[in-house]
Amino acid sequence: MATMTSSPTDILDSLLSSTHRLTRIAAQETGRTTSPAVWRTLSILTTDGSLRIGELARASRVSQPTMTRLVQNLAEDELVYRIADVDDSRAWLIAVTEKGTAALLEWRGQLADALGHLFDDLDEGEWAALDHAAQLLAARVGTESRLDAEAVTA
Repeated sequence: MATMTSSPTDILDSLLSSTHRLTRIAAQETGRTTSPAVWRTLSILTTDGSLRIGELARASRVSQPTMTRLVQNLAEDELVYRIADVDDSRAWLIAVTEKGTAALLEWRGQLADALGHLFDDLDEGEWAALDHAAQLLAARVGTESRLDAEAVTA
């Protein structure tokens, strides 16, 4: 078994820095100008399910008025829709549409394709290490979407 040369804090710091940079590089290479807030919002709804505007704003780290405008635009583009909150008839929940899910999946595919050249030289063992790391991260932070889980159990 290999010994760790970095502290857990250093490893997590490196993971955070690298993943943020990787996402920025991929987004820039796609040439698309869609706001990251759009993808973040669709991702949150896909992973966490329907949320109220305030909950969605907190999860996305934006103000409630900003999220209200964003949701309005996403609804006009038919990427999200509003549903009545059964717990509070005065409130609405925001949910992702099939079109929104498809757009998010397409975006993620474009990001992955844009990064291919950075990883062309990896061997099978390195791919296995990345796959294992990705599985560890997903298990810890719950990045599996509800749709993915439904597909696995269906």
